[in-house]
Amino acid sequence: MRPRSGTLVMDISKEKAEHYEGVYQCTARNEHGTAVSNNIVIRQSRSPLWSKERIEPVIVEEGVSLVLPCRPPAGLPPPIIFWMDNNFQRLPQSHRVSQSLNGDLYFSNVLREDSRNDYICYARFPHTQTIQQKQPITVRVFNSKSDYERRPTFLIPSGPSSSKLVLRGQVLELECIAGGLPTPEISWIKVSGDFPTKRTSFLHYQKTLSIVNVSESDVGDYRCTAKNQHGSAHHTIHVTVKAAPYWITGPPRNLVLAPGETGKLTCLASGTPKPAVTWAMNGIPIENSPEDVSRKVEDDTIIFTDVQSGSSAVYQCTIANEYGYLLSNAFVNVLSESPRVLTQANKVFQVIRNHPALIDCHSFGSPIPKITWFKDSRSSTLDGDPYVLHDNGTLEIPIAQAHNSGKYTCVARNPLGNFENHVYLEVKEPTRILKQPEYKVVKRGREAVFECKVKHDASLIPTMTWLRDDGELPDDERFIVDSHSLTITDVTESDEGMYTCIMNTTLDHDSASAQLTVVEATPTPPVLYERPDAPTDLELTDKKDRSIQLTWTPGDEHNSPIQMFLIQYEDSLHHHGHWHNLTEVPGTKTTAHLKLSPFVHYTFRVLALNAVGFSHSSFPSRMYKTKAAAPDENPTGVEGLGTQHNNLVISWKPLTSLQSNGPGLQYKVMWRQKARDGDWSSVSVANVSKFVVSGTPTFAAYEIKVQSLNDYGNGPEPTLAHGFSGEDLPVAAPSNVQAMVVNSTLVEVHWDPVSPKLIRGHLRGYKVYYWRQRSLHKHNPHHAEKQILTFGGEHSRGMLPDLHPFSLYSFNVRVFNDKGEGPASPSQDFETPEGVPGMPSSLIITNPNLDSLTLEWGPPHDRNGRITGYTLKYQPVNNSNELGQMEELALPDNETSVTLLNLKYSTRYKFYLNAKTGRGEGPAVTQEAVTIMDEAVTSRQVDIATQGWFIGLMCAIALLILILLIICFIQRNKGGKYPVKEKEDAHTDAEFQPMKDEDCTFVEYSDNEDHKPLKGSRTPSHATVKRDDSEDSLVDYGEGGDGQFNEDGSFIGQYSGKSGSRDTAEGHESSEAPSPINAMNSLNSFV
Repeated sequence: MRPRSGTLVMDISKEKAEHYEGVYQCTARNEHGTAVSNNIVIRQSRSPLWSKERIEPVIVEEGVSLVLPCRPPAGLPPPIIFWMDNNFQRLPQSHRVSQSLNGDLYFSNVLREDSRNDYICYARFPHTQTIQQKQPITVRVFNSKSDYERRPTFLIPSGPSSSKLVLRGQVLELECIAGGLPTPEISWIKVSGDFPTKRTSFLHYQKTLSIVNVSESDVGDYRCTAKNQHGSAHHTIHVTVKAAPYWITGPPRNLVLAPGETGKLTCLASGTPKPAVTWAMNGIPIENSPEDVSRKVEDDTIIFTDVQSGSSAVYQCTIANEYGYLLSNAFVNVLSESPRVLTQANKVFQVIRNHPALIDCHSFGSPIPKITWFKDSRSSTLDGDPYVLHDNGTLEIPIAQAHNSGKYTCVARNPLGNFENHVYLEVKEPTRILKQPEYKVVKRGREAVFECKVKHDASLIPTMTWLRDDGELPDDERFIVDSHSLTITDVTESDEGMYTCIMNTTLDHDSASAQLTVVEATPTPPVLYERPDAPTDLELTDKKDRSIQLTWTPGDEHNSPIQMFLIQYEDSLHHHGHWHNLTEVPGTKTTAHLKLSPFVHYTFRVLALNAVGFSHSSFPSRMYKTKAAAPDENPTGVEGLGTQHNNLVISWKPLTSLQSNGPGLQYKVMWRQKARDGDWSSVSVANVSKFVVSGTPTFAAYEIKVQSLNDYGNGPEPTLAHGFSGEDLPVAAPSNVQAMVVNSTLVEVHWDPVSPKLIRGHLRGYKVYYWRQRSLHKHNPHHAEKQILTFGGEHSRGMLPDLHPFSLYSFNVRVFNDKGEGPASPSQDFETPEGVPGMPSSLIITNPNLDSLTLEWGPPHDRNGRITGYTLKYQPVNNSNELGQMEELALPDNETSVTLLNLKYSTRYKFYLNAKTGRGEGPAVTQEAVTIMDEAVTSRQVDIATQGWFIGLMCAIALLILILLIICFIQRNKGGKYPVKEKEDAHTDAEFQPMKDEDCTFVEYSDNEDHKPLKGSRTPSHATVKRDDSEDSLVDYGEGGDGQFNEDGSFIGQYSGKSGSRDTAEGHESSEAPSPINAMNSLNSFV
């Protein structure tokens, strides 16, 4: 043993190592007691040689199963087995060929290519770093002429069932290897439940089931199935889990007691089978130790009562079963010590605002000191809200604010004295990123700038760090970092990634990320942005009654980053086939902690969203069924109102099936009259959303509660609602009703409100009924049509507008509620004063003369008072509608006509007539009239067309034109030539020629009736001339015509191409010669 050390050194250079094999234990002693270590087992590592053996070649028919045994020598620890060939290359393995857990090589079926002479099994012994080799095995496969396909059979394990024992915390490995042709597929199920997803894996081409960290929940039957097209085989493995001893709450802790105090040591552990507990004191079994009256052993607990000085000792607790043992030392120290505070004096604690603050006061003393905290002036102890004092003396402020900063004093006291210590708390402002970096799409060769502006506490030193894809930025001068931004110059495709800015202080940090996408600068096909692929691999973990954790794997983003994931659920118990949105998760996360409702059969799916849109939904997760529970909430929208004068209808919005939390949903309806404060009446109902209470007093106030309940209990205490029973018609009318005339069309009505008890319902207002009895003028008829004005709420007066002046009105007032109107007040009368009259009912102009005319009118329909007279105004109007000087004439009230003299002849006048009362003039009625023309002037204005001299002149002109036309016809019939004659002869379908100026010849004339050419006409025999719809005029042959002149002055008409296109001459000028009659008509129309 090394001096001044607990280390034992064994020199195996002089002795063989096996001489030191055995079980060792270390014991440490001093004046306070003896501690013992766990057993230490020492064994020599061994790697024995493979025994020499002669291995005969294996000759096997193609298609049958084959096992090549390895069976290495036993080593310590066991060797690692693998198969190789002569070239030290591992033999390929597959669904058909695989190595078992014991090292043998299994062929489900052999093929011709399996023939070889170098199947070599190797065993590697890790501690000695040696490898042993088995003699090579030769396999020869001969061809089979028969149909060798067959159904699966298990090569290992054998029989229909087997069992497996595994210890808690170890790895469970179950193996099934089957033979058959075609090669069977292996699958696994747990007969009594589901596999623990995170701890389960399938190895060696599904032939090995591995479950790590085995627990008691993994006990059960596991079935492997081998299947091919010819059938299947099954094997069931019953797994039993045993456990070496393990601590439940940890090993026993050291105990410090003052003289006279009480305490206990607990050695709480478990195992399968149940382990035995033994105690020792200072390394000696406790039953052999000196007796101590203050000590009592009860199985896994030692109880100390009224301990005395000098009874300090080290106690050993040993827990053992057939699979292992635990040993722990616990020091029981009986000590008298005054308090000491171990926390550094004047220590400064710093915390971020709105975070928990923990101020330490570590102390030591025996008995254990009691800790008291004070702040600043020490006016009171800090032992209530918002402070939390922990058992170890730490003072916690759950949500620290700026006013919590200051000096804190902790005082440690026990019967032997006290000790105080001062510390300080500083509450700092949090670090926050105000402007986050944004997603960038930058062309290659350009510059990318990510901004990251931060706010932090001025007393804290910040440090800005930038990451790319959670790693450090490249050591490249193109990356420029300053206090608030990251600039990347001359970006390339390698710069793409997720950039994150992290602002760190000594107390907290904040971070934000953005994606950089680099695109080609030269014109290239655009990047294809598509919706993301659906998420996959949904997994449910951390399953609890009201929550669960959902994990998934995102699909391909398709060049557009995922912005968020939408989680939906289906409740197959209540709404099968309907998916509902549950929550949204940022696109950077792939897990979500979901809050659940009781009594729901949940199935989840996830959708991804990028800038293009939503992905398809993922495949649904496994179903998770939550347990039923009492309702968490009560119905909302609770109301109480009556539909009859003697009932109360209590209604509410029922809970949804998701809110019911369990079967048997009912509602407990409670009510009582508000004024009486008596006992509550109640009834439980189901599948309804209202309840009718009958026999209630009219319009009484009630207090109402509706509570939900189901088969698992009642919901929370419901909130109080208020309502009223049914209303009835009011039984009283407003009193002291008066009317005050404001003007001729407006009256103000006053009344005293009706008592609320007599309204018998909610006051909705008052209605004023009023009607015009008659006009105060004797000529106006009687009016009795009633009008209603409504004044909502608690009004006691109102205005009646748009009344008729000079009239007698009657009115009454009624109160009304939601049920209807009450009785009317006694009718009252009032008179409206005079107003201005309406316009006269008519104004007629009669007897117009050269300088006079007569006006007749009717009195106004609405006199609105006594007519005191009329006012007549008039003024002339010229041809441009300008008004002349206004004349005014006052007329008495008894006149209805007047004759105006000395007017201008043949002049238009505009007249304005209005009536007057004592209140003034009313609106005017207007009319216009024209005086007649003087006869002398009329006689001079004779139509010139009827004068004889004018008629003679016109006849002479017409005769002259006729003579000229006749002369032109005679000249043309003599066969005069013109320059276009040659062209006309050359064209077989020449157009008809217009008139020629030099010899007055015209184009050929064709009568519209018989279409025969005149004598000497050159009209082609095959052409048809169509007469124009309108008659020709002289204007058609003037200078403004469509014709053109050639160089010698002859007139050239329009010519067409082929005669076939001229069967009809539509679209061209008429070829008809003008007749004298047409010429005269044209002249007359011109004149």
